[in-house]
Amino acid sequence: MISERHPLRQLFHEVVAGCYHRHSGIDDPELTSYVGDLLTEFTASESLYCIRDPEGRPVKNLHDMIAASDPVFGAAASFDEERKVRRHIGDYALFATGMYPESTHLWKHTGDASFVEMVKTGKESYYIVSQFDLFEYKSEAPLFAQLSSEFERCMNGLKYVREELDRMGGMIQ
Repeated sequence: MISERHPLRQLFHEVVAGCYHRHSGIDDPELTSYVGDLLTEFTASESLYCIRDPEGRPVKNLHDMIAASDPVFGAAASFDEERKVRRHIGDYALFATGMYPESTHLWKHTGDASFVEMVKTGKESYYIVSQFDLFEYKSEAPLFAQLSSEFERCMNGLKYVREELDRMGGMIQ
């Protein structure tokens, strides 16, 4: 995990907050902080592909991730595990559709979801996470409800985040 004070985390927080404010009309520090943290953590491929199959290989296909989240017929050992995997699915879908929407042609070749299905699954996964609204998850539930209901706006904001990061990268070279 990248530290709270790491410059990369601070950069992502600033860019997400600015782009979400300017382009998506989102001024919620909790939501923009969550997305900034998501981008920071996903800089490591092991975080992007943290769900593992029974042999320990990373699960990269959305349909297999969904199967891994099922505590009744799938691989999830508990409802807590379902929440954890569903949260990751929401994060993965938001990241993929917002930062790399042009990669949808790659998803189809691997038998993965279409862009529309990825958005639908991301929203649904965040909604499921928001329904875990008791005990230690109570304070986080509203954030995930908001991520579900504002998924498209968050996804659109990430498009501008990517453009800003690309622009900044060009300034450095």
